[in-house]
Amino acid sequence: MRLRQSLLAGLPASVQRPAYDRSAVKAGMAHIGVGAFHRTHQAEYTDDLLALRPDSPGLVGINIRPPGLGETLGQQHGLYTRLIRQGDRIEARVIGSIVKVVDSQEGAAPALEVLASPDIDVVTMTVTEKAYCHKPATGKLDRDVPDVIADIATPEMPRTLPGLILRTLELRMQTHGKPVTVISCDNIPGNGLILGNVVRTMAAERDDKLARWIERNAAFPSTMVDRIAPATTQADIDHVEQACGYRDDAVVVSEAFRQWVIEDNFAGRRPDWDLVGAAFVDDVTPYEHIKMRILNGAQTALSYFGVLAGHDYSFEAVGDPLLESFVRRMLVEESVPTLEDVPGMPALPYVDQSLARLHNTAIRHRCHQIATDGSQKIVQRLLNPIRERLRRGQSIDLLAVPVAAWMAYLVLASERFGGRWKADDPQAGRIASIADRIGDNAEALTSEILTTDAIFDPELAASPTFRTAVAQGLAAMLSNDPMGYLREMLKSPGPTS
Repeated sequence: MRLRQSLLAGLPASVQRPAYDRSAVKAGMAHIGVGAFHRTHQAEYTDDLLALRPDSPGLVGINIRPPGLGETLGQQHGLYTRLIRQGDRIEARVIGSIVKVVDSQEGAAPALEVLASPDIDVVTMTVTEKAYCHKPATGKLDRDVPDVIADIATPEMPRTLPGLILRTLELRMQTHGKPVTVISCDNIPGNGLILGNVVRTMAAERDDKLARWIERNAAFPSTMVDRIAPATTQADIDHVEQACGYRDDAVVVSEAFRQWVIEDNFAGRRPDWDLVGAAFVDDVTPYEHIKMRILNGAQTALSYFGVLAGHDYSFEAVGDPLLESFVRRMLVEESVPTLEDVPGMPALPYVDQSLARLHNTAIRHRCHQIATDGSQKIVQRLLNPIRERLRRGQSIDLLAVPVAAWMAYLVLASERFGGRWKADDPQAGRIASIADRIGDNAEALTSEILTTDAIFDPELAASPTFRTAVAQGLAAMLSNDPMGYLREMLKSPGPTS
């Protein structure tokens, strides 16, 4: 039997279920991108809030990418199972906060109908970093993206995420004028600031009246979100069917840990997520930095090192004593000194907590999955702390190595190097062509890749210290013994600051 509303009352006692009357829940929020992370994070917080305050608004999910979750979740009345996997522990819970799912893969019209509705006053979103159509090095709108050019010229049927938000705001202005808060929940520092900037930039190209209305009636708070949610496997779906007695093709998996820090900047109603564990703060930046530079920095480094060392999963990579020792030292000696104090999140214990989370063998997060879109991630996770340390005249020897490993990951995906794997990265084609032309000359490869100004700002790219450190690391990562370089670096005395 497939999971549906009528099954809830008869579920086994081991399965948690919505603790409220779903038939009474009215949609007041929308979420763009109802993928695994949203369903383990914002939707769960909202489910918790509904259990505490049943008159709270529910969610309309907007599916904008394959697979066809609109149909799957639609057949299940918006219900799905969230599995917590922590070591040997497995906890099943049915989440009921999504009251409707709209599929908008074929065009923007279904999404716009929801987003422009006067009933919706909060929009959250989880998309890919590249969906923001920004330059990671600056955070500004990338005007060279063909779909951005098209959205500015013909905004009625937008192709990009910023275009979709801009058209939503235009329709709201033209119809009912009600304010709206658009909350980015993606792993981008200053995500709300970037989203607001790219939308306002496109608005300024279109219409001064619209730009002024957005300034008065739309808010784009930044957030820090945290929960590890690997891709669902067939084994997860089979477990639910065997242990819980129903079929659920929308199962999601996560660790037990979760965190949500939200900038207190709303255009209208503010959902009471703080009653169920979220935090509203004046400035999200310090929270973003500690999470990006420690947890996400470790994940990024381990993903590339892990692939190069022959590991499939992140728990295998962090379980490799060499890789864990290198990453721990990198974080403690070079990343932590770039961080401000964060209330309730002391940096050194956070390093220990983060690495302990990555050791969870029940979370089967593939290194290649974490490595996806690395060019959109390394700026905040690695390059920003590198830039700060260079300004202070401090060593970057350790932080430069995962930057080199990212380069090696894309170089080794090229035809010249046998196409060892398929790299899913916006810069994969460009770097493959560089590798095909230059070959294995690490210094020349580094010089050419550093001209990618969407990632490397000119000052950083011109730094002799940075260029030398990355080129040395790249030569080692392309050698027959890339892990030998890490062993040698660990022999050097620390700290390096």
